[in-house]
Amino acid sequence: MRHVIALDVGGTGMKAALVGMDGELLHRSRRATGRERGPDAVVADILGFAAELRAHGVRRYGEPASAAGVAVPGIVDAAQGVAVYAANLGWRDVPLRALLAERLGGVPVALGHDVRTGGLAEGRIGAGRGADRFLFVALGTGIAGAIGIDGRVEAGAHGFAGEIGHVVVRPGGAPCPCGQRGCLERYASAAAVSGAWAAACGDPGADAADCAKAVEAGDARARRVWQEAVDALADGLVTALTLLDPGTLIIGGGLAEAGETLFTPLREAVRRRVTFQKPPSLVPAALGDTAGCLGAGLLARDLIDTTDPSEVTT
Repeated sequence: MRHVIALDVGGTGMKAALVGMDGELLHRSRRATGRERGPDAVVADILGFAAELRAHGVRRYGEPASAAGVAVPGIVDAAQGVAVYAANLGWRDVPLRALLAERLGGVPVALGHDVRTGGLAEGRIGAGRGADRFLFVALGTGIAGAIGIDGRVEAGAHGFAGEIGHVVVRPGGAPCPCGQRGCLERYASAAAVSGAWAAACGDPGADAADCAKAVEAGDARARRVWQEAVDALADGLVTALTLLDPGTLIIGGGLAEAGETLFTPLREAVRRRVTFQKPPSLVPAALGDTAGCLGAGLLARDLIDTTDPSEVTT
């Protein structure tokens, strides 16, 4: 059975799958990234994990994978196949595509940025399915985005497209590690909400999920913290909407797990801010933590020359 390898590398764990040409998940596996052992060990584990997946495919389906896709965090040069920099993994300029291709017997390999790859999956087979223009925004420790155009995700001239977390929404505000002040992710990421709520409630262990529960319980302090985050997020999103005019806006990441506690006030905050812009459909992500792995599978399938376009777009 023809299939591809899909691998999503995170700061703490790796998710992998063998994916059939019809998109069926044939086999899934997870393991720790092991970043505490250093960047060289992480790269070695990625290569070993991929080789194990290839061997499983041969045993189970009678042939090796036809291609592979891998999603990694940090700065990625997808065109050259290089993982340029990842602070949480400690690597610089790793030629990951070439290393994987060699380990996998010369099959084509695609390398992608984790959020853009997850956004690709959400746009094609998740919450944005059927939308020719979408914006995917992940609200996690930071905030990142993916710009979807006609079934692909735009990387930009230098690989930085979609970095909505570093749009300045509060000029002169909180300093950001990127060097600016007032970046969106300093106010509306899960990490930012966690910090603001911990300070407001006096519990250093409180997080964004606790804040959401307190909002639902009617806590006035939590509502202030939450609304400040929602307002900052709406400011950033409207800037993006004005520039990109997407038909669908997909919100994912840890903060989106609050459901309508987030989406109801966010839709209202966006509605209040738009003037001439046409508001997009604003929806929660559908694929959860499988998006990156599914997107890596799509990247791999896109590498395969096929006479049936549906095999790489469904």
